[in-house]
Amino acid sequence: MTIENEEQGLTKAKTASVSFFGYELIRDVLMGELLGKDADDVLYWGGKTLARRFPCTDTDELAAFFQEAGWGIIVLVKETKNERLYRLSGGMAERRIDTQTTPSFTLESGFVAEQMSSHFDKAAEAIFQLHKKTKHVDITVKWE
Repeated sequence: MTIENEEQGLTKAKTASVSFFGYELIRDVLMGELLGKDADDVLYWGGKTLARRFPCTDTDELAAFFQEAGWGIIVLVKETKNERLYRLSGGMAERRIDTQTTPSFTLESGFVAEQMSSHFDKAAEAIFQLHKKTKHVDITVKWE
């Protein structure tokens, strides 16, 4: 394989995307079937594991990761000494809110919790709150 062909392959890989439907099949249907009632807990801890593999040094990197992962647009809304409130919207988040009765965002919450834990070097936990009318999710992260 020539360098030119390799570079073309990398460019195609960067622009390739997964359809909403394909993502939903794996994330919500298959994972739900395989994990049953434990799905939310496993996805939360899975989010923490992903965060350790893909550390984000600041809010901009966190936002870039969410965009690249196709999770949506995440912005920091409020910050206090021991708490941050992030808002997740756009793309996949809105579609999941629109199409599912009770969509779960524990994967994203676990990811954000572990990022804050790493950033502040303290144990952190996160919860999410759905806002169906405005089609966004608030993720509140707290640490000691």
